[in-house]
Amino acid sequence: MSITMSFQLPGKNSRLAPLHLLAGTILIASICQPAFASKKICVRPGGNGGCFSTIAAAVAATPSGGTINVEPGTYREAVVIGKSLSLIGTNSRNTIIDATGLPNGIYVDGLDNPGLSNVVVSGFTIENAKYEGVLITNASDITIKSNQVLNNDTGLNIEAATCPGQPPFESGEDFDCGEGVHLLGVEFSVLSDNVIEGNSGGILLSDDTGETHDNLVTGNLVEDNPFDCGITLASHSPGLGSTAPHLGIVHNTIVNNRSIHNGFQVPGAGAGVGIFSDGSGIGKVTENLVLNNQLLNNGIPGVAFHSHVGPNFGLPADNLNNNSIIGNRISGNGADTADTATPGPTGINLNSGGGGTPITGTIISGNSIDRESVDVAINTPAKVDLHLNNLLGGDTGVANLGSGSVNATFNYWGCFFGPTSNRCSSVSGSGVTFAPFSPIPLL
Repeated sequence: MSITMSFQLPGKNSRLAPLHLLAGTILIASICQPAFASKKICVRPGGNGGCFSTIAAAVAATPSGGTINVEPGTYREAVVIGKSLSLIGTNSRNTIIDATGLPNGIYVDGLDNPGLSNVVVSGFTIENAKYEGVLITNASDITIKSNQVLNNDTGLNIEAATCPGQPPFESGEDFDCGEGVHLLGVEFSVLSDNVIEGNSGGILLSDDTGETHDNLVTGNLVEDNPFDCGITLASHSPGLGSTAPHLGIVHNTIVNNRSIHNGFQVPGAGAGVGIFSDGSGIGKVTENLVLNNQLLNNGIPGVAFHSHVGPNFGLPADNLNNNSIIGNRISGNGADTADTATPGPTGINLNSGGGGTPITGTIISGNSIDRESVDVAINTPAKVDLHLNNLLGGDTGVANLGSGSVNATFNYWGCFFGPTSNRCSSVSGSGVTFAPFSPIPLL
């Protein structure tokens, strides 16, 4: 006895169809899918074997959501990405985008492609661009992972501190050409496990073209960038010459990075992590987390807060409030300068500058600071809390340089007896509460 299985097919005149006919229909449908669904998209020097010879040509030919595999070689081009795709190099040691004489190595362009999202760039060396190695504007869900970003910002005029020809939408980057990797107007994106070295500065998050928020910067080595910070969160005006309130750098996480020996070429140039406003309009860098980073041997303090406007000049205060500096190793950094100066090499400098902006809600906790003349310098007309830190510099553990107060209880000051002992880190300035303290190292 044979059994025939049948299925009801939908439609105005429904009827029963045998299973083998339905299977045939499915097979025909699969054969008739668009060719690009199964076509390999690849880039190879010379373009043989069905691959493209340039990355830009492959990007132009790739459907949204596609993947481009780039084989080893040197590609002398500037790559602009305006659609969702994954651009995957074979290996960052031998798959090279050389942008000599060109604006950027990779530009993820959400300014000209509104709503741009879901772009991945991984596995490249990106080098020698006039401006940023990697520039991302007004985009979301972007992943920049496992690349080497080397020796970009070549258009910088060091003597004049200008970057001729840089796009006008980059309102605050003339003096550094935007650094190695620059995110502006970017949200819900990840910058991870990259080596960023030899650019004017390392990683820049700014708000020139939109709020930059809810991004993750993690696992990067940012080293030997001579003219600016390793990692910068900088609030810039929304347009050249504008004094309007800034759009903001909000709720970003900077975690498990190594920011080493940046900003060493020019005095006062670069922190390990900088939280800055440019002095035009009301700056906004708030609710960001700097967690478990190594901030070593940078030109100015390991973490530096700078505001330059405020009530002392009859101007509104910046908003550099509610940021958290937690669990970082900070060592061997330099002194700050100008209106945010510190008495000597400093681990953390929370400084309102000449404008007197109150910086409130800062959490400084769980950090280990050594090889500094001043472990933590405070100069803001506000109350600042710092607890559970190891203040191991051996000179000044906390220096209160301003009119505010500092609650510095429950820290370890480098020896059993606390800051009243000659063998411990000390306190300078008034308004610092340090007892009770920990007699043993924390963490």
